[in-house]
Amino acid sequence: MTVLSPTGVGITRLAGNIGAEISGVDASRPLEAEVVASVRAALLRHKLIVLRDQDLDYDSQVAFARRLGDLTLGHPIYDAPKNRPALREMDSRQGTRANHWHTDLTFIERPPAFALLHSKIIPPVGGDTIWANTASAYQSLPAELRDLADRLRIVHSNDSDYTDDTVAARGDYISTRYEAEHPAVRVHPETGERSLLLGGFARSVVGLPPQAGRDLIRVLQEYVTKPEQTVRWKWRVGDLVIWDNQATMHYAIYDYGDEPRRGERLTIIGDVPVGVDGRPGRALAGDTSAYSGGTV
Repeated sequence: MTVLSPTGVGITRLAGNIGAEISGVDASRPLEAEVVASVRAALLRHKLIVLRDQDLDYDSQVAFARRLGDLTLGHPIYDAPKNRPALREMDSRQGTRANHWHTDLTFIERPPAFALLHSKIIPPVGGDTIWANTASAYQSLPAELRDLADRLRIVHSNDSDYTDDTVAARGDYISTRYEAEHPAVRVHPETGERSLLLGGFARSVVGLPPQAGRDLIRVLQEYVTKPEQTVRWKWRVGDLVIWDNQATMHYAIYDYGDEPRRGERLTIIGDVPVGVDGRPGRALAGDTSAYSGGTV
């Protein structure tokens, strides 16, 4: 069932705990503040929103993204395409695959708040993406495990399981080490919701031996990736998918062989994650101040 907001924006839920399709919005055109507010409210509520059939070039995608916040550079490690400093090309022909559960760039002090991915090339079969709601996953934890998670601090690194599994040019990706320590449970800066901050870059738990830390991360991760916390999206060319990187995790399924798959991603500058106890995350290695500098 589609629900219309007072601004005429249509919202159709995609799954029980995450995701909505948005209609009545052309992201290539200037939008009234009330429409942007409706889109933002839907994003915060549903964690992932999809706008179909969007005809966007770099400039129009940037203009729309800026209505949601200041832009980061394209990536803290990879160079952006010439004259498009905010863009990260997600191109399978360049070895860019993300077939591992992750929240984007948790190995830096200020992971992105939101991400906007515009689909340009889609394989004839396969190439879906799954997103999980890390806020509802946190709520699903048994009380004792939730209390433990509230107190944990986790070290995230670009040299991680994610890198081993998905990055073709691994040496380039880890030539400079980036590490950050974040709370396992972060408090959302806008909604106040608590969510699990884990994923493929999570490497160890502060104060625990390596194996015990990995085991605990795995146990918590399993609550995030349960099917009831997820939505699976089958892409079409022109889809603009926006997700709240502060309350989701995702997995781009690599089941399309040598077929091309390409999307163009922009990211919005995020806050330093803050835990239940009020302690913020912190950088341990690597300088990403230029990436999050708000100069794009």
